[in-house]
Amino acid sequence: MATNLASPQSLRFRQASVEMLTDFLTNLNERNKDNLRSLSTCGGGFKDKRLFEYTLLMCQELRLDLAIAYHAVELLQRFMVKHITHLLTPGGSSAAEVKAHENAAFEQIRGSFALIVFSCVQLASKLSLHSHIVDVNKAVRFLHSIGLDFSKQAILESELMVLKGLQFRLDPPNPLTYVEILLEVLGHNEPSAPVERLHQMCRHVLQFVSLQRETFYNTLLTITTQTRKPTAEQREKFVPVTEDCMLLGVGVIAAAAFILHVRDWEQVVQELSHITGISTTSIGDFTRVTLTLIVGTPRDGQ
Repeated sequence: MATNLASPQSLRFRQASVEMLTDFLTNLNERNKDNLRSLSTCGGGFKDKRLFEYTLLMCQELRLDLAIAYHAVELLQRFMVKHITHLLTPGGSSAAEVKAHENAAFEQIRGSFALIVFSCVQLASKLSLHSHIVDVNKAVRFLHSIGLDFSKQAILESELMVLKGLQFRLDPPNPLTYVEILLEVLGHNEPSAPVERLHQMCRHVLQFVSLQRETFYNTLLTITTQTRKPTAEQREKFVPVTEDCMLLGVGVIAAAAFILHVRDWEQVVQELSHITGISTTSIGDFTRVTLTLIVGTPRDGQ
């Protein structure tokens, strides 16, 4: 597992006004719904453990905050869906021509993918107020240090390609944003909630869930469907759950509260349900799966 990245500074909760919190929460909710309505068939395909861990390691080596990694993964997911769709646009009439076009497209992706991932990290660093910007000189030195020989021109062209592919829309909320806004609202509604302590634990829990994404959601699917072998149709209907950042946010907070033995844990879950409209049952299932995976399942005979 990648080393956890420390926060550059402690967030100050309970500082935002009610009006600001309402606007933040409404905006996040609408953007979450819009994202779920427009999911592609590649939804979540670029958020697997290896890619997330690779991005985390890049940020660690560059001394960037954990939030940069989450933001970079969101940019990567959105860009790659559009990039692949563009590259795979049929390039011939015969089956042989189409196959040759697809092979050429995937070869192009394979040759440039590492640089695309880095470009997403680089762009995310430029959008953060609390991290050092990764400029082109630093980019060249870093890439050379990990065995990737790209010129300044190639780095600049890759960054521009990602920018254009995303139509210069670089502000998708990432999972950590949801967690932090929900914690702020929770702290306002429940003044006794230890949101500062929860914030630190939430960062650990969110990183764990992100690194165990496939196992986590497969386990949650079996609980939801009450079968160990969900059908293809059940899996397809479950895809929006894997991309629901609001559910992810409340689930992470609930799990963190349980781990910290927060008094009146059930009340915290009730409040999170009240804030988001997500049922306490769904929050409870998320928490149970998280804790089960953290503790680990004993091997047979042990």
